Amino acid sequence: MTKFGPDKRPYIVAEMSGNHNGSLDRALALVDVAAEAGADAIKIQTYTAETMTVDVKHPRFQISKGHELWGGEYLYQLYERAHTPWEWHQPIFERAREHGIEAFSSPFDRTAVELLEKLDAPMYKIASSEITDLPLIRLCASTGKPVIISTGMASVREIAAAVEAAQGAGATDVTVLSCTASYPAPPEETNLRRIPVLAQMLEVPIGLSDHTLGIGVPVAAVAFGACLIEKHITLDRADGGVDSAFSLNPVELKLLREESERAWQALGTTHIGPTEHEKEGLRFRRSLYVVADVKAGDRVTPENVRSIRPTGGLEPDSIGLALGRAFTTDAPKGTPLTWDLI
Repeated sequence: MTKFGPDKRPYIVAEMSGNHNGSLDRALALVDVAAEAGADAIKIQTYTAETMTVDVKHPRFQISKGHELWGGEYLYQLYERAHTPWEWHQPIFERAREHGIEAFSSPFDRTAVELLEKLDAPMYKIASSEITDLPLIRLCASTGKPVIISTGMASVREIAAAVEAAQGAGATDVTVLSCTASYPAPPEETNLRRIPVLAQMLEVPIGLSDHTLGIGVPVAAVAFGACLIEKHITLDRADGGVDSAFSLNPVELKLLREESERAWQALGTTHIGPTEHEKEGLRFRRSLYVVADVKAGDRVTPENVRSIRPTGGLEPDSIGLALGRAFTTDAPKGTPLTWDLI
């Protein structure tokens, strides 16, 4: 049975990425704050600089100098700085289990999957840039674990091919994440309207891997059907770190957990009409009442009959038919006006 879906509250994944800043103690503290904030899982990334690229200082291995966060860095040096050492994986997974949340990872090659299998990782996340690495997707799917596929930069054809590769290799639990793979991502390029399109096209649960600032975009995504929200986290953006500029702090992560669930609850049903909690309010709609003591034979006038709260009398629109008629009996102020009184 899938962990994610429209019948469940949004599953919150706190992405550590490189925000451990090279410290295992900080990495474990990130697990702690993720759990305390109510995240369902902590996610890391399993790679080394060597498994990602080669140490070559050529422009093709260099990030554009205009990049907001990593401009001018060479890939090898960035990955060397940002990676999570493999010997840290076990203590991170153990700390998560102590807190009762899940720990999993994005593997980037076979050796990473082998390590994660030894740690009994509960699922695998395919990073956006790896969506075209179909052998890696098939390898993750062959473990029988759930596979989550992020779709930043991907075309419809590439997304469909990735899902087909996972399902063809035996994955029965595939989730696709709408994603804009820029860091940080502009809200206007997030295109939340594609979430229901992906759901209809792929017939799998759809979530959001979000790199915008704040929690507004992921909370809004819930209204479009996102059942999983992934956000990067940090202890404090002022501490710096490769991804800290667009990461949530612990207070914001807690708000995301609370507000995404509230948004999911608010989806409700397509029912139109009074809800259970509105029924008391129905009593306090307006109706026609005698608002001044009257005697039999008095005429109905705007001074002795008005539309007031609560219900009990004639509908307000009946005033035109009632005005000018004679009362058949005495009626004190506060009497609901009914046809037998006039």
